[in-house]
Amino acid sequence: MELARLPEASDKECREQSPGPLRVWLLEPRGFCAGVRMAIEALEKALQRFGPPIYVYHEIVHNRWVVEGFRRRGVIFVEDLGEVPPGAVVLYSAHGVSPAIREEARQRGLRTIDATCPLVMKVHRQARRLAAEGYCIVLIGHAGHEEVVGTLGEAPEAIHLVGRPQDVDRLQLPQVEKVAYLTQTTLSLDDVQEIVARLRERFPSIIGPPEGDRCYATQNRQEAVRTVASQVDLVLVVGSPNSSNSRRLTEIARKRGTPAYLIDGPQEIRPEWLSGVRLLALTAGASAPEEVVSRCVERLCSEFSAVVEIRSFGKEEIRFQPPRELRNPRKRNG
Repeated sequence: MELARLPEASDKECREQSPGPLRVWLLEPRGFCAGVRMAIEALEKALQRFGPPIYVYHEIVHNRWVVEGFRRRGVIFVEDLGEVPPGAVVLYSAHGVSPAIREEARQRGLRTIDATCPLVMKVHRQARRLAAEGYCIVLIGHAGHEEVVGTLGEAPEAIHLVGRPQDVDRLQLPQVEKVAYLTQTTLSLDDVQEIVARLRERFPSIIGPPEGDRCYATQNRQEAVRTVASQVDLVLVVGSPNSSNSRRLTEIARKRGTPAYLIDGPQEIRPEWLSGVRLLALTAGASAPEEVVSRCVERLCSEFSAVVEIRSFGKEEIRFQPPRELRNPRKRNG
């Protein structure tokens, strides 16, 4: 998967028309990860194949622009499967769902499409396997987040949730001989490492997921911000307020002493933030559309005389297949 770049002409136009002192480092990779892209494409295909209304359990991704765009096209987002008429098409969001939700959908005769991110599915499989092998599982994540709710549902009797290092001190596990940890995919890696260090102090034999099972997109975006934060005067992160991975990017910059703000779109850029700023880093969370990033760049160029430079920290070429239910072409409403 090649991430979208702003056209070269756009950068040149900024330089020619706005030769002011503000420089903007546009970071990449940024924006849609493979899991988000797959989920959005799955919903597009579902609309084409079945027509509206299509129901989605939870927001397809945590981004206001994406959700509102689909609402205008007849997609209905629900938090309770009881809102979905029997026999209707319902798509599971990228965050995943618990076995209980799958069973409820089956009993109600719903036609389901599973757009869960494959990396989240991997965490679910690990939870089931570890529970079956008799492990106490410590899940590092944020209570109430859709991804965490789905993972907890895989083995509720075996999983214990922690969100901060101090939560580890309060853990009361039924046994400590076999302990493992798993993590929510959108967390700050700095925070995870701190919690894991505390877990290893309390449970020296604890095991974790394989290194290669970490969410590549979370790591890449966080590493880019971590690298530039000390070099710039300000970090702006494009993403909606309910996007966990977007909020983590602002936290990473702030922990390094750099002011950082989460913006849902260009209208939220406040002129007072740019007072005295000579170098700004702009990135986007994994659920933010590139179109919104482009509009933020346009405003920085037109109103603040910005000169934009691409700062690349690698390419992302991973692409996930569409959900199994959408791979075989069928007639509309068939």
